[in-house]
Amino acid sequence: MSALVRDEAPALEARGIGKRYGRLDVLAGIDLAVYPGEVLALVGPSGCGKSSLLNILSGLLPPDAGTLAIAGVPAKSFRHWERIAYMFQEDRLLPWRSVRDNVAFGLEATQANGAERLRRASEALRKVGLEAVADAWPHELSGGMRSRVALARSLAVQPSVLLMDEPFSKLDPQTRSQMHSELLRLQRGSGATVVFVTHDMEEAVVLADRIVRLAPNPGRIVEVVDLTGLTRPRVPVDPAVTEQIRLLRMRG
Repeated sequence: MSALVRDEAPALEARGIGKRYGRLDVLAGIDLAVYPGEVLALVGPSGCGKSSLLNILSGLLPPDAGTLAIAGVPAKSFRHWERIAYMFQEDRLLPWRSVRDNVAFGLEATQANGAERLRRASEALRKVGLEAVADAWPHELSGGMRSRVALARSLAVQPSVLLMDEPFSKLDPQTRSQMHSELLRLQRGSGATVVFVTHDMEEAVVLADRIVRLAPNPGRIVEVVDLTGLTRPRVPVDPAVTEQIRLLRMRG
């Protein structure tokens, strides 16, 4: 079942968020609270501002309007950005670094020394089942293995929040399903808050506690779907899951 707890301060809270690129309003009036331990999906058509919103939540992109708070602390005063991990659509592995060194790369901005970085990298690889290829090079790995390395790199920083921008979109269906199970297993173990962008309604229903649907021109929230009543694990052949996927696809 969901680890969602609503009597705590939100892990992330956006109020009145707006973003403009030139004359184009990409986001307007975004109010969103994401709770500790929640898995939340952002869905909607291309151009509705999903990735821009994710970038604002990560601190990579400043909003032009509104405020963002992390664990109750205003973003401008927040000092622990290393606890917010970002997994991009591309795995962004460095070809000149081994698998272990790629995972350790995310720790170089922390206070961990070299030995501690390698220890945590090895532990993260163990969690995703890749300790046997720690000394391999990225070009020697399959697409699914590369995605696991990228996930391990995010986990190595022991994030309180994990942001993901369509990280499994390039994988074949079988590997994507395996990564879904892996992500949920690791999220349950760590208690991390997860926010991910996807175009795949099946992926959203299988993974998320809540789905936030955005519409474009300007990007705005038009619906929030609470899925905590659906039991886990969820599989697309379950009639309740199938029906929820169908309804979301109908609404776009």
